[in-house]
Amino acid sequence: MASMFNQRTAGSGRNYMKRMSTHTAGALVVFALLQIFVVAKMGGSLVLHLGIIVAIGGFALAARSLEHRWTALERSGLSDDGLATRFRVDLLQLWAASLLAPMLWIPVAIVGKFVFG
Repeated sequence: MASMFNQRTAGSGRNYMKRMSTHTAGALVVFALLQIFVVAKMGGSLVLHLGIIVAIGGFALAARSLEHRWTALERSGLSDDGLATRFRVDLLQLWAASLLAPMLWIPVAIVGKFVFG
């Protein structure tokens, strides 16, 4: 796993944008699968399934803006160490959001069952 964060491609050494794009694609797949799994386990209603569509769309927009940010950061004059630190922080935030955000459906489903029976 350590090599995943410190991996360098031959040549430039600055290929963070491509690596971030790969991670955002993987995080989006994990996010979508966890959304579906959690809602299915909670006995999701049609409203929760429509909420999944909205949540996945919102996550996709956020991932796209993160990719644009890395396109701009890679073109900036930051040092490789500065980019590596930012990359690790953004990677941690991306994967934390993709793994933890689907769990927000649990209290929503509980409140929905309590209110609507």
